[in-house]
Amino acid sequence: MKVRFLGDSFPAAREILAELLAEDDVGAWASGAPAGPDGRADVLVPAMREVDGSLMDAARPALIQQFGAGLEGVDVAAAAARGIPVANVPADRTGNAGSVAELAMLHLLALSRRFDQARAALRDGRLGEPLGRGLGGQTATVIGLGAIGREVLTRLRPFGTRLVGMGRRPRSEADPTVLALVDEYRPLVQLHAALTATDLLVLCLPLTGDKRGIIGAAELRALRPGGILVNVGRGPVVDHDALVAALRSGSLTAAGLDVYWQEPIDPDDPVLAENVSATPHVGGVTTQAYRATAERFAANVERLRRGAPLEDRAA
Repeated sequence: MKVRFLGDSFPAAREILAELLAEDDVGAWASGAPAGPDGRADVLVPAMREVDGSLMDAARPALIQQFGAGLEGVDVAAAAARGIPVANVPADRTGNAGSVAELAMLHLLALSRRFDQARAALRDGRLGEPLGRGLGGQTATVIGLGAIGREVLTRLRPFGTRLVGMGRRPRSEADPTVLALVDEYRPLVQLHAALTATDLLVLCLPLTGDKRGIIGAAELRALRPGGILVNVGRGPVVDHDALVAALRSGSLTAAGLDVYWQEPIDPDDPVLAENVSATPHVGGVTTQAYRATAERFAANVERLRRGAPLEDRAA
């Protein structure tokens, strides 16, 4: 089987998968599919690239398989029209969700305790500064209550943080597991009201049409003074210009970002000049999560080879 990742990011994913599929040809196309026979692949891996009908026609894959959960870049309707199955690896089955949640905690702790300023004080020989904030007693609102959101709530609970969960459904239809984790549940239609009582905002949202820019200028202004935003979902759920303006004005104290509006983000992007802790989309990039994800991915390739039913099909 010829397995091709779109783009040369996330190299460890290819390395582990190549180990498991030792008899197959696992590689990457740095920028789309090359022309001619070299542009054909049995299995196409979106990674963070768009997979539209024209790319499907060029590559002629027998399977579009994501190395992870996100399929927002795949034109699922175009794949269905061409009879190409689309599958992913759900985050709650591999440890990916827990890994992403751990990174969210890293950002929350680093920003609340002003880690960058503490390192600067250490270099300057200053003791007992800066004055940070503990997570205990603060109110954290987690938006997006899928596998990652639930893992974030689970990790925040021992810190004594007051937890608010926000999802699409009314409370009567919400996941009982989520309701057991939170102090308060609110549907997204009550977003503004929830944010006025929020110190820490954690975004775990996938990028669907109605979520693009859901956090804009008004939402950032609604946060309590000293508010911190952490985004481990998808970059465009936050309005870029509104975030930069909020950080510059001080209405938002800090932001922790693992996902961006364009990836990789331009190192000269103005948001990186503000009080931001930034990581290069490494939420799920841990040895445990990658190994488990690669094993499920490889198992689907074997099913494809045998003509057996695929697991975790989205289309």
